[in-house]
Amino acid sequence: MPRILLTHTPAALERYYGARALAALEALAEVRRNPLAREWTEDELVEAARGCDLVISYRQTAAGAGLLARLTDIVAFARCAIDIRNIDVAAAGAAGILVTQASAGFVTAVSEWVIGAMIDLSRAISASSEAYHAGRVPAAPMGRELRGATLGVVGYGQIGRALCTLARAFGMRVLVSDPFVTVADAGIAQVAQDTLLADADYVVCLAVATDATENLFDDAAFARMKPGAFFINPSRGNLVDEAALARALDGGRLAGCAMDVGRAPDQMPTPALARHPKVIATPHLGGLTPPAIEHQALETVAQAQEILAGRAPQGAVNAAQATRLARLRRH
Repeated sequence: MPRILLTHTPAALERYYGARALAALEALAEVRRNPLAREWTEDELVEAARGCDLVISYRQTAAGAGLLARLTDIVAFARCAIDIRNIDVAAAGAAGILVTQASAGFVTAVSEWVIGAMIDLSRAISASSEAYHAGRVPAAPMGRELRGATLGVVGYGQIGRALCTLARAFGMRVLVSDPFVTVADAGIAQVAQDTLLADADYVVCLAVATDATENLFDDAAFARMKPGAFFINPSRGNLVDEAALARALDGGRLAGCAMDVGRAPDQMPTPALARHPKVIATPHLGGLTPPAIEHQALETVAQAQEILAGRAPQGAVNAAQATRLARLRRH
C-alpha cells in the first residue's frame, strides 16, 4: 500500500487540514502523522519519511537542499499552502522530486478581512472596545464612511480582484497598481503606484512577495501616501519596512494601519509594531476559515491521487524535472 507522510503537528492538522481531507487521504494510502506538539527536526522528518512515496507538508515545514537530499524514498513533496518559498525547488528538481503547491482557496476570506479592517480603522471599533474592556468609557470619535472614499490596491491578483468587487459594492472609488496585469474592468482605474499612493484613502498591499518586492513599502512609499490615509497589509511581512511604517505612524502621516502579517515567525505580525496604538493586528488569520482551509487540504488529496498514479497534478511547479514519478508508474 502507498505511504504518505503528513508533517502537520496535531494542532495544525486540526486547524489547517481537517477531518474530511484526512479521511480522504487515508482512503488513498497509509498515512503517517507527526505525533509531536512541535515541528519535527530534520533527522526526525527523514526517519518518518522512510518508505513513504509522498510528503504533504505544513507551511512551516522547510525543505532545504540538505533535507531533500536525504529524502531518498519520496517521489514528491507537496505543500498544503500557496507559499513555497521555504522549499528549495531547484534542489528538489535536481533530485528528481516533484514539488506541488495548493491554489488560493482563501480569496473570499482575505478579501472580507480587508473590508472588516477598513471599517474597524475608520470607526475606531477595536480601540473603543479595548477602552471598555479596560474599564474606561471612550470618547465617541468622528468616523469615516467607505462610500465615496478611494481604495488603492497594490497587486491585482485573485484577492485584489475580489476585493475591488467588494469595495465597489460599498460605493468606493477603486485604483489599482500592478505592472504585470492589464485591468479590463472599466470601473477600475489602473494607475502608477505613485499616483495611487497620493490619491488613496486606504492603501492595501497585495503584491507578491519576491526579492524584487522586499520592502516595497519603505520611507519613500509612505511619504508619498496621502496624509491621514490608512495602510492595510494582508499579504506578506517582507513587503514592508517595519521601521519606516512605525515612523509614518508616529509622525502622523498615516491615520492607522491594519496588518495580518509581519516579520515574526510564521509570517505573524511583529509584536512590538502590533502594540502600536494606531495599529490593528491579527495573528495571520485572514485565510483561516473552514472553506478556505478545506479547499487547500482537499486539493492536496487530489494531488496525491494523481502522484500515486505516476502523474504530475495540477499545482506541480517542476514537472519537467520530476523523474522519480516513473517509480510509481512501474507499480
